[in-house]
Amino acid sequence: MDTKKLRQKILDLAIRGKLVPQDPNDEPASVLLERIKEEKERLIKEGKIKRSKKTVSSDTPHYENVPFEVPEGWQSVPVSELFCLNPKSEITDATSVGFIPMACVNDGFSGNHQFEERIWKEVKKGYCHFQNGDIGIAKISPCFENLKSTIFQNLPNNYGAGTTELVILRPLNIHAKFYLYLFKSQWYISEGTKYFKGVVGQQRVHKGIFTDLQIPLPPLVEQYRIVAEIEKWFALIDQIEQGKTGLQTIVMQTKSKILDLAIHGKLVPQDPNDEPAFELLKRINPDFTPCDNGHYPIGWLETILGELFNHNTGKALNSSNKEGVMKDYLTTSNVYWNKFDFTVIKQMPFKEIELDKCTVTKGDLLVCEGGDIGRSAIWNYDYDICIQNHIHRLRPKIDLCVPFYYYTLAYLKENNLIGGKGIGLLGLSSNALHKIEMPLPPLTEQQRIVQKIEELFSVLDNIQNALEV
Repeated sequence: MDTKKLRQKILDLAIRGKLVPQDPNDEPASVLLERIKEEKERLIKEGKIKRSKKTVSSDTPHYENVPFEVPEGWQSVPVSELFCLNPKSEITDATSVGFIPMACVNDGFSGNHQFEERIWKEVKKGYCHFQNGDIGIAKISPCFENLKSTIFQNLPNNYGAGTTELVILRPLNIHAKFYLYLFKSQWYISEGTKYFKGVVGQQRVHKGIFTDLQIPLPPLVEQYRIVAEIEKWFALIDQIEQGKTGLQTIVMQTKSKILDLAIHGKLVPQDPNDEPAFELLKRINPDFTPCDNGHYPIGWLETILGELFNHNTGKALNSSNKEGVMKDYLTTSNVYWNKFDFTVIKQMPFKEIELDKCTVTKGDLLVCEGGDIGRSAIWNYDYDICIQNHIHRLRPKIDLCVPFYYYTLAYLKENNLIGGKGIGLLGLSSNALHKIEMPLPPLTEQQRIVQKIEELFSVLDNIQNALEV
């Protein structure tokens, strides 16, 4: 398992705006950029930084916008717009600071660098200068190629100094962690290594990688959401690297946990404005009286599957019964978790009076009666098909978000809460199916839960698929 490739896939999704959903209520990056420019002008007027002098030579790389599409609300800007490059510090000569040679720069986010305490007078000339919150990036190979970059923290009196083989970038009104992750992405490293200069073994990246290169600027709050998501996934990868489990197990455990949170009302927040679940059941039975909702949130109910769905099985294959019209039908061998296999589709005759009971239409939930008991899928096709008697057809009695109940069945199956009875080959009878306990959230919350599940599952699937290429 290539965990480096896995981390890079996550970073690639992050810097392209594909790791977390965009929120149209976020302040757009264009507004943030104006605020950054105002801050930079203020610092220039106060004499704390100098206005950059742009020089163009024949070997200066020319950078267009970032070479990939960024989401609406993002901006493509040069690095120099977002950072002060190699800023100088103005402190008294006797101030104690941390001196960090390149070998002691601890790559990453901990900020726990080994340093020597020195006075400012000794290091204010001939070294790079930094303070807590600054980003340091190695500009020589192989350090640059090996992603040696960091955010400085825990410096004595807030200040430090070190090797001039570090480039220091001081963030301006942006989330430094997001950009450190960007600087560790393969895209950024590839851009930098295009322009190595110098002798082999001590090559340096071109200065343009720290000044003129166009990088994405998301809205500020989205930068924080992206970092939180990256760190969530990186924590899982850390477990893999520690040898606790394999990726497949991590993915399965994560999906299982997501489903557990979902059906217990802990995946998305409740909205007190949602129509409560008991109103849904009153549409089926006007005399319904709500009782204890068990361990579910306020507004939810605990019920049984038969209260929510009309269900029946299809037609048994009988070679002696040749009456009716030949039609395609599904067997349990065609039904898999959330998908169908149409490699082999059989036919048998159906009488007119059998079609209503045995026909599946778009939106029906199908559940296997035998084999992998409880295996389920939603029929989402624009044409109808028939079923045989080892498949249950579930059709909602009221407005329900059917995918929510597909995921509920998946959770119950995984936790051995869908049983079967019989000798030898077990089966899930209609009576047993009818009595399966089910949560009933408000309809709009069902929809929010499904949206969140699919969003999280998509990220997991994308990561896993990328590793299998």
